[in-house]
Amino acid sequence: MNKLFSGIGVLTITALLAGCGSEQDESSNLAEAKSADSSAVSGALDFYTSQPDADATALVSAFNEQNPDVKVNVFRSGTEEVVSKIQAEHQAGEIQADVLLVADSVTFENFKEEDLLLSYKSEEAEVIDEAFVDPDGTYTGTKVMATGIVVNTNNVKDVPDSWSVLASDAAKGQGIMPSPLYSGAAAYNLGVITKQKDMGWDYYESLRANDITITQGNGAVLEGVAMGEQNYGMIVDYLAARAKSEGSPVELVYPKEGVPVITEPVGIMANTDNEKAAQAFVDFVLSEDGQQLAADQGYTPIREGIDAPEGLKTLDEMNVLEADSAELLTTRNEDKAKFGDVFGQ
Repeated sequence: MNKLFSGIGVLTITALLAGCGSEQDESSNLAEAKSADSSAVSGALDFYTSQPDADATALVSAFNEQNPDVKVNVFRSGTEEVVSKIQAEHQAGEIQADVLLVADSVTFENFKEEDLLLSYKSEEAEVIDEAFVDPDGTYTGTKVMATGIVVNTNNVKDVPDSWSVLASDAAKGQGIMPSPLYSGAAAYNLGVITKQKDMGWDYYESLRANDITITQGNGAVLEGVAMGEQNYGMIVDYLAARAKSEGSPVELVYPKEGVPVITEPVGIMANTDNEKAAQAFVDFVLSEDGQQLAADQGYTPIREGIDAPEGLKTLDEMNVLEADSAELLTTRNEDKAKFGDVFGQ
């Protein structure tokens, strides 16, 4: 810089200095504007989710690193209890939740029908397969989670490849599954499996006859199988893969008949009183940072360009059991009631 200035006249130097001052002022103004814009995303945000506690805590922490002025209050429970809480709040006249992230799209379709969701088309959703994005912008999938079979490898030497193992003699009194009356993923699975021609309600009847244990959620299924209390379980894939990577004696199986897949969507409640912060939260969940966090936590990300964790299949590697979402919504209550009758729940 000194060599450059040495060949320039005083007036030119003055002009350059004035220009530098102008650039500094512009940079300062941009920084102030950026700071002001950041501070505008503030206040309280109520986040309702069915994620495991540790995952929800990590998500909120990562969001707060980019949005430190937002205080996020978390309510976490099984999807069915989260839904019941929102419905109770709705009946009382004021839903407390701002952002909702629970198991499956059918739950969001229900809230959408009741006009309880805000339309927000995040730019981050533009790189997500449109099959997982509500065209009206009321919810967007955040992960790809299949349900398969987990087995205890200390007790099971011949790893199965079919759903039929849960109804086999080998699994008599040795199987466990989450309740669709508590778990949103299990409720979705119930609807999908009972609509498959080769499975249907006969499959659940065979599970009942085989003395399968019904527990609240997928976490309890993992615990039961990992501890050897049961040898076989119906479970979301990421939990089994994560446990195996941490040294648990378990193996994840994607049954050859196919697997139900949920996407754990995120959406904003229509009556949110902090829309800007809610939008920022959704943006973060769908962003590269948010999706990489999901992968680091052991989930298959839904955003293109981010690798799935070791031990999990990508969507194009899965044989997905399909069912119409509208039909699943129509029959959900009937399906759960029939499940209760079959299993005495």
